[in-house]
Amino acid sequence: MAEPIHAEIDILIEAEGWNGVPGLETLIRRAVQTALASVEDTEGARVSVLLTDDAAIQKLNAGFRGKNKPTNVLSFPAPEIPGDPEPMLGDLALAYETCAREAEEESKTITDHLTHLVIHGTLHLLGFDHEEEAEAEEMEALETALLAGLGIADPYAEDRGQAA
Repeated sequence: MAEPIHAEIDILIEAEGWNGVPGLETLIRRAVQTALASVEDTEGARVSVLLTDDAAIQKLNAGFRGKNKPTNVLSFPAPEIPGDPEPMLGDLALAYETCAREAEEESKTITDHLTHLVIHGTLHLLGFDHEEEAEAEEMEALETALLAGLGIADPYAEDRGQAA
């Protein structure tokens, strides 16, 4: 795994449930830095992470994506500012209830699932996407490799080999 890079990571906890996640802020910082270290020229990047609830995520999802339902993670890339020595990559927002429910349904720890979602969201901020099958395969392979470097099992293992 690549050496951790310096990044400015702001974390705002809005939903009380997140306070029960062990080592929360360290986990988020490690996940963001792991994703940032997977691409070049991200030293000094800035990322904001909002830890909120389903109600707030639903409003964001409806307002920005036209989907009036909660989701696990949303990524909001920031516009590029030429010459910015510490570029703002963007914002992540995660919903506690959805993340906790998914972790339970998938028999994962909340910490492993959250690490995956933060890496996933950060990769979106870096320009990765999964709209096309080839993009999805590339992004999932990178996520799986980054998570393996952190000692976390492949989150897509059960989905491999199944028709989409």
